[in-house]
Amino acid sequence: MNILVTGAKGFVGKNLVSQLHNIQSGKAKNYKVSSEIRVFEYDIDSDPAELDIYCKKADFVFNLAGVNRPKDQSEFMTGNFGFASMLLDALKKHKNTCPVMISSSTQAAQDNPYGESKRAGENLLFEYSKDTGAKVLIYRFPNVFGKWCKPNYNSAVATFCNNIANGLDIQVNDPFVVMNLVYVDDVVNELIAALTGDENRVGNYCVVSTVYTITLGEIVDLLYDFKANRVNLNVPNVGNAFEKKLYSTYLSYLPKDQFSYPLKMNVDDRGSFTEIIRTNDRGQFSVNISKPLITKGNHWHHTKNEKFVVVSGSGVIRFRQINEPNAEVIEYFVSGDKIEVVDIPTGYTHNIENLGDTDMVTFMWCNECFDAQHPDTFFETV
Repeated sequence: MNILVTGAKGFVGKNLVSQLHNIQSGKAKNYKVSSEIRVFEYDIDSDPAELDIYCKKADFVFNLAGVNRPKDQSEFMTGNFGFASMLLDALKKHKNTCPVMISSSTQAAQDNPYGESKRAGENLLFEYSKDTGAKVLIYRFPNVFGKWCKPNYNSAVATFCNNIANGLDIQVNDPFVVMNLVYVDDVVNELIAALTGDENRVGNYCVVSTVYTITLGEIVDLLYDFKANRVNLNVPNVGNAFEKKLYSTYLSYLPKDQFSYPLKMNVDDRGSFTEIIRTNDRGQFSVNISKPLITKGNHWHHTKNEKFVVVSGSGVIRFRQINEPNAEVIEYFVSGDKIEVVDIPTGYTHNIENLGDTDMVTFMWCNECFDAQHPDTFFETV
């Protein structure tokens, strides 16, 4: 199958083309589309002669080319309607009646220059379908967000992600403005499904099934929370689909020299203990480094419980149930050569000893974040 993507270097186009190449190379296998595809990429800097060649050979056309922020409003009609007309004329020239998808906008229902140009493009495609019998797919996208969207162009989400990630000011005129958003990966999945006739339709239009409705102020609050997470060690609620996707988007705008951030290492002569992540509802994640022959712990908890995973080095984790006369000491020998989880139950005093001659590294999860006012930790040797 030959697939023509116009606007291939734009936001949606770049995401679509990259996934089509993943399908082509066999890296993305969760689609019905065969890997036997060829992708024709066309953009504003392409040779116009290429468009004629591609329109002759195409088996499916994704027209994602368009103008959003022209210098002059007349460019809306030229870029959105004019290019669509040129594209369809090229298909007609070669009597190619392959399916054609066009990227429109919910603004097509509005009486403004941008909306009028999008609506004109839609009407042009409907007429083309009547004249040729070709299948047409018109998507009136709401605001699309995700990686590779240009900030300070036509996406408030991209602009706010970029500015907040880079420590720049933002301007919110009305935090209560309600936004309808679709995530670029959901858009791409929908477009790829359309290749096999599995598009989602509502009347004459095609739609992305998952739309998020949220206020601008709520988006901004989330983005500032994401920025603060590097200090308070919290992580987003990835159980919320929108928050997960917005966080993924935000990270793509980080400055290239700020992908990493420091953690506070609590260091003494025994080694170190460092908190990595704190969550409101899933506990705390930490890494513990023990020097050779060092024993840490010798305490127990009422409610707090932990999971230990030794990832490097070797040692032993010992347990003894408290308040039980002559209780046996239970030993679990652990090593980075055999990754396993050891649960630390409540009511058992426990310790971990490094038996090797190198540092032992232990990944630790606790069901609650450490609270110095209520540590629920009581010293007692095993």
